[in-house]
Amino acid sequence: MSTAPEQTSYIIPPPSGPNWRTPLAIGAFVLLVIFNVYVYIQMEHVRNETKAEMAKLSSDLAATVEQIRIDSSASVRQATKRVQTLQEQLEQQKMAADRAVGQAKLDAQRKVDLLQKQVATEQTRQQQAIDLVKQTADTATTKLNDVSTDVGTVKTDLSNTRSELEKTVANLKRVAGDVDSHASLIATNGKELDALKALGEKNYYEFTITKSKKPQKIGNITVELKKADTKHNRYTIQVVADDKRVEKKDRTVNEPVQFYTSKSRIPAEIVVNEVRKNTIVGYLAEPKVQIAR
Repeated sequence: MSTAPEQTSYIIPPPSGPNWRTPLAIGAFVLLVIFNVYVYIQMEHVRNETKAEMAKLSSDLAATVEQIRIDSSASVRQATKRVQTLQEQLEQQKMAADRAVGQAKLDAQRKVDLLQKQVATEQTRQQQAIDLVKQTADTATTKLNDVSTDVGTVKTDLSNTRSELEKTVANLKRVAGDVDSHASLIATNGKELDALKALGEKNYYEFTITKSKKPQKIGNITVELKKADTKHNRYTIQVVADDKRVEKKDRTVNEPVQFYTSKSRIPAEIVVNEVRKNTIVGYLAEPKVQIAR
């Protein structure tokens, strides 16, 4: 008697949902790499400029010291020559004084005293010139030491700034806008806006717009404030871009208000950080790459 073959049942697992964490992590990593490269390039630029400034300063100081040495050497030679001439004259007057008698001897002695004073004066001037050269050299050495100290301070400040920017960028929020759900990093204060500027991806224009009948020009667009609700932190604006008027109604603070222009595939965006009485404060972010859509 034959038996029916056993049937094996297979459970088909449900399809897994879209894995959005991986692209997000990759995007964050790419941004961090770009930022590190940018900061490194800036540090190299500052380092090269600092080296160039130190080299130029050292060259200028060396040239100045050398010129002072040359001038001082010429002055010393002239003074020495004058001293030698005066000494020769002194010897001649002494010989004349020895041969002279009476009043002539007294006159010669007066001339000797005068020449001795002149010799002493020239010797004093010569010593002053030598002391000036020494003082100039000491001053140049002190300035070089000060420059070295300033360079060390600049390096420390640059390192601290880089660390602070990295922390700020890591804390920036990525928020989806109102155009095609295009997400972007936004800044809620001045410190975060500085971090966005350091990334160098967009052009940023800060603004303070007061309610008026005349629109205010910001970057390549004009914006007119229609309404400012301080109680609920909401506002309404009218944006004119490429001769097209778009009204953005009842928007909230720190919300990216996005719109396309004919010069870019990436939308520009307005972020209002503060709503005051008849006034809004925020910034406009425009893509740096201007390519027609």
